Amino acid sequence: MDIDQTDRRILKHLQENCDISLDALGSAVNLSRNACWRRIKLLGEAGIIKRKVTLLDAEALGLGLNVFIQVRTDQHDSNWSTKFARATKVMPEIQGVYRMSGDLDYLIRARVADMKDYDRLYQKLTASVPLADVSASFVMEEIKDTTALPI
Repeated sequence: MDIDQTDRRILKHLQENCDISLDALGSAVNLSRNACWRRIKLLGEAGIIKRKVTLLDAEALGLGLNVFIQVRTDQHDSNWSTKFARATKVMPEIQGVYRMSGDLDYLIRARVADMKDYDRLYQKLTASVPLADVSASFVMEEIKDTTALPI
């Protein structure tokens, strides 16, 4: 699907607030509400809009510790990779898992309540799959945290 400037403006607004009314969105991008609805529908069908979610305040929900977990493994076969992926996907504390280039094999982003909660996650992770090395970095200050893509 070719994305034009109007689609980009629609997507920019939806990234900021997916609950915006079609009337307000149409007004912001200079289209009728029906034209906006059609474009949004097409963007969804094309897979450009993957899903609509509500972003929550982690601190307000008692999940004040943001942690990046660096994982190294000495196993790189598909069985281990499948087991690692399955294990991390079912842990709700884990928000992102990324296979990396360079010295690091995987980077995990997780949200937990505190150090005790992190330790529980660490114990669960290391019991699920054999890992060569695990280290963690704890976020002291969130300077920028966004889900918006630069479109």
